[in-house]
Amino acid sequence: MLLRNGMKKLDWYILKKFLTTFFFCMMLFTVIAVAVDSSEKTDDFVKTGLPTSTIIKEYYFGFVPFIWGMLFPLFVFIGVIYFTSRMAARSEIISILASGTSFNRFLRSYFVGGIFLASILWVANRYMIPKANGIRSAFETNYLKKGEPGTGYSSKFYMRSDSNTYIGIKYYDTSSKRATSFFLDRVSNNKMIYNLRADVLYWDTSKKNKGWNLTNATVRTIDSMKETITTAQSMKINLNIKPEDLRRDEYLKDKLTTPELSAYIRAEELRGTEGLNTLKVEKFRRTATPFTVLLLTVIGAVIASRKTRGGSGLHLAIGIAIAAIFIISDRFSTVFAVKSSLPPLIAAWLPNIAFSFVAYYFYKKAPK
Repeated sequence: MLLRNGMKKLDWYILKKFLTTFFFCMMLFTVIAVAVDSSEKTDDFVKTGLPTSTIIKEYYFGFVPFIWGMLFPLFVFIGVIYFTSRMAARSEIISILASGTSFNRFLRSYFVGGIFLASILWVANRYMIPKANGIRSAFETNYLKKGEPGTGYSSKFYMRSDSNTYIGIKYYDTSSKRATSFFLDRVSNNKMIYNLRADVLYWDTSKKNKGWNLTNATVRTIDSMKETITTAQSMKINLNIKPEDLRRDEYLKDKLTTPELSAYIRAEELRGTEGLNTLKVEKFRRTATPFTVLLLTVIGAVIASRKTRGGSGLHLAIGIAIAAIFIISDRFSTVFAVKSSLPPLIAAWLPNIAFSFVAYYFYKKAPK
């Protein structure tokens, strides 16, 4: 009974150190990131003419969660290595193992803490961080990147609006929601049965005529016997596309919640849109990154539990090297998914799969 109570105290002792050190690392790196970012954007902030309170509310309330989501596994890794190496330097781990506690039992507290933090990140990745990214991206688009080339203008679009309808748009302006050189083709049994062309396509925001409208339209209706051509100076058209679907938004994958991102990918696949691998990698990574937290927790605990002459400094150096290799491998897998034929699911999980073997190697080599 005393042994059971002692083990519970040990669990809470390690968990307390784990979480405390993690939050300390997260706050420290957040302050550094905000300081660096604010120093780089000081001139841009001054040009906006906005008060400091507004900049904090409309930019840094989105920027800080963005940094947390991007560096969360690194915060966990450094935190685990730091407090575990200090325990090893004070011979606490030797005492724990000498008391009859197995190494696997010692690692149980790390598993619990890692699963807890991974669960937080999983929920945040799916819902909270995308909302924060929406705040940050809106501020950057409206103030920091306002007027830059390409922020409101998209050249060409060719997509499916439904299973048998294809549309093409040239020279679309996202600010005025207006395009020129519009065409629509509808096919049946691999034959064109309907063709529509218009000089101008524009989005009418009035309540009475809200929707897409055409100017100088020509309609060709084709059947097996004849072809009918009609023209109209103006006409209303119902498309399964909204103005926001025609905006090439560089922040899109970051600011959509996971359910919204999944729905967007399905809709774009139906339209025949190419280049969706970036979005798919982001979708799968939101699940893979929480597993990374658990994986790096185990690696950090196993590495730092060995008592060495270098102490915390040597452990931190090894940890930073491993983290750098992990980040590089993660970037490479993303590039291969976007630029080549590597499936997005494999690209998102490949670093975790590779480092699972690294974790197992360090675990087998750890003194028990």
